[in-house]
Amino acid sequence: MTISPYQAWSMWAVASLFYAYQYVLRVLPNIIMPDLLIHFNTNAVEFGQFAGLYYLGYVGAHIPLGIWLDRRGPKVVIPICILLTVVGIVPLIISDTIAAANIGRFIMGIGSSGAILGAFKVIRLGFPETHFNRMLGLCVSVGLIGALYGGLPVKHLIETTHWQTIVLYFCWIGGAFALLARIVIPAQHKPTVASTHALADIIQVLKNKQVIIVCVCSGLMLGPLEGFADVWGAGFLQSLYHIPLANAAGITSLMYLGMLFGAPALTYLADRSGSHVKVIIASGIFMMVAFVFMLMGLSSPQVLSILLTAVGVCCAYQIIAIYIATTFVRERLVGLTTAFANMIIMAFGYVFHSSIGLLMGDHQQAGNFSLEQYQVGLSVIPIALAIGVVGFTIHQMRKK
Repeated sequence: MTISPYQAWSMWAVASLFYAYQYVLRVLPNIIMPDLLIHFNTNAVEFGQFAGLYYLGYVGAHIPLGIWLDRRGPKVVIPICILLTVVGIVPLIISDTIAAANIGRFIMGIGSSGAILGAFKVIRLGFPETHFNRMLGLCVSVGLIGALYGGLPVKHLIETTHWQTIVLYFCWIGGAFALLARIVIPAQHKPTVASTHALADIIQVLKNKQVIIVCVCSGLMLGPLEGFADVWGAGFLQSLYHIPLANAAGITSLMYLGMLFGAPALTYLADRSGSHVKVIIASGIFMMVAFVFMLMGLSSPQVLSILLTAVGVCCAYQIIAIYIATTFVRERLVGLTTAFANMIIMAFGYVFHSSIGLLMGDHQQAGNFSLEQYQVGLSVIPIALAIGVVGFTIHQMRKK
């Protein structure tokens, strides 16, 4: 099937908008956490489970969706995944039970998994292989802009409109995206059939100890982005500095701005120096020190804005880690290893949300937690960063 440049750019734009849309929904609990706690009459432990279930759905859907995209094509899969993200937020406006919200959060994770996988697919269908990294980078940039607008602007909107009305608006936007995707993305008349040796390939990657070590160490360093920025950060900053939640959400969103610049900067630095692991170790040490500094309250909102932007830059270590994982497999398994590495790393999102919620405990007043609760819960982030840095350091020493 021949795809025209207009079709290629159109379906890339739809995939990129979907990536941004699911990012906004992913960080939404960070903004409306007090409202959700009151609405569902829940505590930190249950809220941590709610936030983390997104990642279980995301991780579990990765390989099945990848195979389905190969067999049916993005014209079928992407609209369905968009609708799944919509279905995932519906319980927030039609139910007041945390169990229903948990199911919805899990379904949202499944749909969101199709955003990045769908982007991979439409880029490979519509653009030369030499343009893949460039187009994927642009797509990720659009997604991170979505994460930024999931912070301060949405919070200001919620201050003038009830949060459930905003969620309803997102449902309508998602429905429109699904229809647009169905219209714009061309049919794949000759779908790529998944390899008959897919199971054997998966087992081969699972048995690769080097890949597993890199993925686990990377996952341990995921806390700043998936634990702090996604859900718990705005509430912590509000509790620490007694600033409006909208301002706290805006400061937290600066991590995504940092990652927007960090993605090209860190990868360039790693490629130029040839020291990919050392760049990851340096990033991990900086994030660990920054979080210790922040949890001790040794800062101001102005300084913290700069600090969290720098932490966001360091969060781009994930891209380098995934590349390192692919260097331990044969060329035929690079694509599978990329998906597998992303899947394992993202699984730690559930670990962080559950751990933070568990450590914070089950007591809060009027939907708010104390500063001490936040400090105890978020302490898991620098501890995990330290373990990840040690793991990468040992890995680097063994290579020598």
